[in-house]
Amino acid sequence: MIDSIRTAAHSVSDSLDHYSPLMKRIGNARLVLIGEASHGTHEFYRTRAEITKRLIVEKDFSAVAVEADWPDAFRVNTFVRNQGEDRDAAQALSSFERFPRWMWRNTDVAEFISWLRDFNRGDRRSVGFYGLDLYSLNRSIEAVLRYLSKVDPNAARIARDRYSCFDHYGDDAQLYGYAAAFGAGESCENEVVQQLTELQHRAADLALRDGRIAEDEFFSAEQNARLVKNAERYYRSMFKGHVQSWNLRDQHMFETLESLLDHLGARSKVVVWEHNSHLGDARATDMGARGEHNVGQLVRMKFGNDAVLIGFTTYDGTVRAADNWDEPDRIKRVRPALSDSFERLFHQTRLLEFLLLFSENVDLARSLSEPKLERAIGVIYRPETERLSHYFYARLSEQFDAVIHFDHTSALLALGGPEASTQTIGEQEVPETYPSGV
Repeated sequence: MIDSIRTAAHSVSDSLDHYSPLMKRIGNARLVLIGEASHGTHEFYRTRAEITKRLIVEKDFSAVAVEADWPDAFRVNTFVRNQGEDRDAAQALSSFERFPRWMWRNTDVAEFISWLRDFNRGDRRSVGFYGLDLYSLNRSIEAVLRYLSKVDPNAARIARDRYSCFDHYGDDAQLYGYAAAFGAGESCENEVVQQLTELQHRAADLALRDGRIAEDEFFSAEQNARLVKNAERYYRSMFKGHVQSWNLRDQHMFETLESLLDHLGARSKVVVWEHNSHLGDARATDMGARGEHNVGQLVRMKFGNDAVLIGFTTYDGTVRAADNWDEPDRIKRVRPALSDSFERLFHQTRLLEFLLLFSENVDLARSLSEPKLERAIGVIYRPETERLSHYFYARLSEQFDAVIHFDHTSALLALGGPEASTQTIGEQEVPETYPSGV
């Protein structure tokens, strides 16, 4: 198998021109899902951005949709479209204040959105940047109210009254979810459904209230209202089991992606940036056996060959991550991959950086469809419990259409602020908990 991998591997060590076989494999696909094996690795972020640039320039992709909250990403969207008041990339990314800030406030993302803004200045197209995630319940409420205040103050007052159902819990959406799930507080489900339904029914009317309101702005308000509805349900589900909450979150991200494609038009193409765990087909992993689905599976089920799924792997190096949720990030050593893993197998080829396209080699794809361990590092990394915390079984060639391996990787460089002051390497004994923040 090692010899077969060496024969099939495309070197990517010298130039992005070496990704031309990947461009050929993508062809005219409408969706390209590019993952990451951690939320804190420079090589994954840099390469993903460079491939995305080629997709935009060479294949007319319309937008980048990422594993981020809608309001924060929409501020970046206004920046890359040369709208709004942000002067530079760091300022445009400053809304990413919630843990894990470094996931988006880093030098690789800043470089990419600066490039995208310059591209939009010189091209007749305007390529957007959007978020797919659903953690921003309170900020999305604020965004809906701001929009309605512009176009219909009376509708804003009604919406504010509906959303006041959450006022008892302040900014703590998990506290609301706990209270609603166990009968310690009133559910806000009816209110958020009513608000989204009314906004959708009045779409044409609201869009005409102010000719200066861009179509994209109404679409953003509608997505924020949908996010509030889905986030309310998600936070109630958190205390009923991991499978249910995971499925609700990935279903929301997939539905947001569908809405984005509809909004951008029939000829639109979108690049999606998320963790491997969201973008690789769940049916080829332990996730599927547990009853979980994800964005990659849902995309394949609907779009088939019109979507290409790309994953990343690494053997060792460093990563930016935290010990526990909402704790400071720091640079941590990534331990060498376990013996029965795809990462160790790739390491044994002695190739430092390479691309595998499974459609090119049926025999190799068949071999790599046998279950092996695969590593997933989220925003939390616990090397002292690595097997339990960060590995799962997968059939790699069924999970992805292509895989890019970097044998040794390095941590993301965070932008300024407190998250950039923790550039130390080390490990700390912490108790095992689940999940690990993907």
